Amino acid sequence: MKKLFVLLAASTLLFGACSQKNTKTDTESKTSIYGARGSDVGQAGALRSVHFDYDKSTLTSEAKDILKANVAWLKAESKVKIQVEGHCDDRGTIEYNIALGERRAISVEKYLNALGISNDRVSTISYGEERPLDAAQTEEAWAKNRRANFVVVEK
Repeated sequence: MKKLFVLLAASTLLFGACSQKNTKTDTESKTSIYGARGSDVGQAGALRSVHFDYDKSTLTSEAKDILKANVAWLKAESKVKIQVEGHCDDRGTIEYNIALGERRAISVEKYLNALGISNDRVSTISYGEERPLDAAQTEEAWAKNRRANFVVVEK
């Protein structure tokens, strides 16, 4: 009986220690695990990220101007292949935001194709709300997170 008690006490301590809660909130964890990359932090040549209006995947005139400049750089760097990452703010379901991020990335890809960048140089991915630039719950933070950024995947 004593051995059973010792065994139970030891297993309780072991499993209790393994299940300690992380004190960070989900948003803090996402921000610390997934740092900005590519054009979000100036690590994609001269490529710049573009931003979107709330719940939209259509390109604004400002986004089109940025993409035209990006195309000029891509034409000069003809061997570079890129990935367009679609992102959202966190106001929506995970599933909805993944789909919206995908529409944003594809919208950018189609515009690049229309301006002469071949499809074999561009891939897309959606991160939805999972990789925020700013975890605050403000209009300014949400606007930063509604974006498509660029990552160079091959030089």
